[in-house]
Amino acid sequence: MEWWGKVVEYLKNLGIYSTTINPGDVIEILIIAFLLYYLLKWTKTTRAWSLLKGIIVIVLFLLIAFLANMDTILWIAQKIINYAVFALLIVLQPELRKGLENLGRKNMIASIISTSVHHSESESTNSDTINELVKACTAMGKAKTGALIVMQRKEALTEYETTGIAIDAKVSSALLINIFEKNTPLHDGAVILVGNRVTSATCYLPRTESLSVSKALGTRHRAAIGASENTDSVTIVVSEETGRISLAVDGELENIPDGESLRTRLSAYMLGTPEDDKRKNKKTRKRKKQDKKDAAQNSETKSVETKSVEAKSSETKPVSRNEQKGAADEEG
Repeated sequence: MEWWGKVVEYLKNLGIYSTTINPGDVIEILIIAFLLYYLLKWTKTTRAWSLLKGIIVIVLFLLIAFLANMDTILWIAQKIINYAVFALLIVLQPELRKGLENLGRKNMIASIISTSVHHSESESTNSDTINELVKACTAMGKAKTGALIVMQRKEALTEYETTGIAIDAKVSSALLINIFEKNTPLHDGAVILVGNRVTSATCYLPRTESLSVSKALGTRHRAAIGASENTDSVTIVVSEETGRISLAVDGELENIPDGESLRTRLSAYMLGTPEDDKRKNKKTRKRKKQDKKDAAQNSETKSVETKSVEAKSSETKPVSRNEQKGAADEEG
């Protein structure tokens, strides 16, 4: 009954706690908890989350250097850490500015709740959305209509959504084709998809600064590569000049030959059904079937060989002495 003794002791000291903790302390704890929640939420929906993971890796490396007594590395880190704070402020300047702007809004709590609900409702992409995307992209490719579609995965694209016009509509091929139709107000810029909904149109994306990108690529393709470099998004590009469909992921641009290939690649990235796993499963099934056939053939071959050996052994079986004596008596 140790727990009962602890409860009794706590009740006895409850008066002491009530004198040491005042209502101001409770309010202070709530404020700090709210600020920590808002900070973590802000970190998760910006590039600061990736930066935080990089900082954790560096801290672990410095911890190993400390345990291994690597004095030179620790001395260099001590000299650099003073400037690292200013470097972080410069790198996260856009995110910090937007975070302070959100903090100053009167409906901050309502916006947090509505944003979290909105993203949770349209969190996962389904096969119907991918089919609508394939239908729209193939139709725009045949008509040589330029298009730029960004699909959100784990990292939020709020930074780019705010640069465009809010739509919040279910993904459909007709909607996407109408958005990118030439000489329409929404055709210029990128469309952002969050789950199964179109959240924004005419969004601005950062263009890649990589020197390895071909100079023949236009603004759409460079913007698609830039978005894939800064986030984990999947971007579909339809060329206005050639009608060719491309896919930008992790800073790499991949040409898609047809609609079926586009469906396969999008399913691999958005639905978690990698193409390589499908091929491995097919190969495994074929190998199992072949192994069964080989085992059946081997068993048949062994049975035939066993029968032939038994027949030969019966033909060449030596005659016993009793059988020979019986044969001699018969002859006599």
